[in-house]
Amino acid sequence: MRKIQLYEIHKKTAKMTEFAGFEMPLWYKGIKEEHLAVRNSVGIFDVSHMGRVIITGRDAVSFLNYVITNDTTTLTPNSALYSVMCNENGGIIDDFVISCLEEEKFLLVPNATNREKDFNWLVKKAEGFKVKIEDVSDKVAMFAVQGPNAEKTLQKICYANLNKIERFKCITAKLAGTDVFLSRTGYTGEDGFEVYAWNTSLDKPDNAVKLWNAILEAGKPFRIEPCGLGARDTLRLEAGLCLYENDIDENITPLEARLGFVVKFQKDNFIGKNALLKQKEEGIKQRRVGLQMIEQGIPRQGFKIYNEKGDNIGQVTSGTFSPLLKCGIAMAYIQTQYAQEGSIVNIEIRRKMAKAKIVPFPFYDAEKYGYKRKTTA
Repeated sequence: MRKIQLYEIHKKTAKMTEFAGFEMPLWYKGIKEEHLAVRNSVGIFDVSHMGRVIITGRDAVSFLNYVITNDTTTLTPNSALYSVMCNENGGIIDDFVISCLEEEKFLLVPNATNREKDFNWLVKKAEGFKVKIEDVSDKVAMFAVQGPNAEKTLQKICYANLNKIERFKCITAKLAGTDVFLSRTGYTGEDGFEVYAWNTSLDKPDNAVKLWNAILEAGKPFRIEPCGLGARDTLRLEAGLCLYENDIDENITPLEARLGFVVKFQKDNFIGKNALLKQKEEGIKQRRVGLQMIEQGIPRQGFKIYNEKGDNIGQVTSGTFSPLLKCGIAMAYIQTQYAQEGSIVNIEIRRKMAKAKIVPFPFYDAEKYGYKRKTTA
């Protein structure tokens, strides 16, 4: 299996697992403890298994506008946006955050499972554009510091005023003396930062080690926890965020996945536009929904969903037990006619039917948790 920069540290302190061909931390103290640390205070994830692609050149903006659905002309230096990249049929090749480092220079972050696929797709579609595409994934370590105390934690080791960085804005800075790029984004629903440590290769991980330890030390007053993929999955699911190959793939369109807000039809052209326009005009036959269990049971990927008449109307794509809500929750695709919020459906769990309610995302109360919370940690 492939290794990340801090593999030697993680294998001594974490339960390891395979994910997307990488050996990664699954948990340290435990999924529940790590999950609640992020919801209530702060946690740090090593997400160096994800991709980092630098795109530069005179045609960088027009090229990206062609290959992704969102509008890169709105990006100015030190800003970021979320988007998907589609094939000609409108299916999702990947979803990612793309940041503008400076004029004509962008950082695109593919999912770990799509690192090579995305890079090859970008290179293939770059013909005719004056751009340079470089995979720097193994030269840059990447951490996610997430939770209501994420800013306070990083501020202790950063001279720049992090309070001035708005959501989906970025900054080049030093953390504990290490050159980093910070973007105020995340995959947990909480406030937080993605931290990119430049010049940190697999064979020379010193900067990554120093930074990881410095962040853990800075977060001690807030009871920071190192967090693994287990908590990352339960957190993103509570927030209603998709996981590639579970909830979205090349057979699902952004309109079906309720990601239509990143599809800018007013652009002249982008890959998949015609197929998505056709689907929009004809009507969407299935839609991604949130399900919260009313009866006991934990829904899992692949479990079938039925209406009151006993008709199969969809299936679960991601499911778990929510550490915050203390019940089973799931994402699923359901036939559009049955996808109204508030509706009751039946999920087949271990050959028995259990009732669940279609609910909005996120699953938690956004006034109490997440980056929109009105309470302070």
